[in-house]
Amino acid sequence: MTSEPIDSANAADPKDLIPVLTLGQALQEKMPEAVESYELDHGELIVRVRKEGLTDVMAFLRDDPNCRFAQLMDICGVDYPERALRFDVVYQLLSLKYNMRARIKVATDDKTPIPSVSGLFNSAPWFEREAWDLFGIMFDGLADHRRILTDYGFDGHPLRKDFPLTGHVEVHYDDEAKRVVYAPVTLPQDFRVFDNLSPWEAMTDVQLPGDEKAGENPHMPKIGWQPVAKSQTE
Repeated sequence: MTSEPIDSANAADPKDLIPVLTLGQALQEKMPEAVESYELDHGELIVRVRKEGLTDVMAFLRDDPNCRFAQLMDICGVDYPERALRFDVVYQLLSLKYNMRARIKVATDDKTPIPSVSGLFNSAPWFEREAWDLFGIMFDGLADHRRILTDYGFDGHPLRKDFPLTGHVEVHYDDEAKRVVYAPVTLPQDFRVFDNLSPWEAMTDVQLPGDEKAGENPHMPKIGWQPVAKSQTE
């Protein structure tokens, strides 16, 4: 496997992608039972991995002298409710030595945990807690499954596609109790449909405060009333 660095973000010449392609091929040949497939997207390697072989693949990418993906930049979830394995867990890796990025994807459902990589990367626990909090994805070996972005008593996982847009509870300050209280969501009206047009656009014959400055900025959008340039003779 070649170890020459490449600029994967701006690789325009196909030969610049050879090191990334070689890495994907080497992974599949070395761990065929763990790697399902690999592909390139915008010059970056995407590897789909079975969850049973996740830690082996991540350790190889971190430790192999031709990889050195020593930084785990992010872990996020993607929800596909129509699939049996509804979640994709996506790991973003960075190799500073070779200026390469790799994206590792693992599929799972809402009941089967996937192996934690907290023993390989110090940044993993924070990201895995986020994935648990927002998607309900469980990680086998993660020592701390406390919520990290929502309250401890939060009901559900808000980034799942089947989570209601309104949520289940609302929070407000109760002046009588002198504290913040939770209550079931109450909507005074149904969701409204907006046409995304400014209500002021109809007022074309009225100069609103501040409109006189519109002509001073050539990059300002030309909407509604426009200032009229004064004649040179005036």
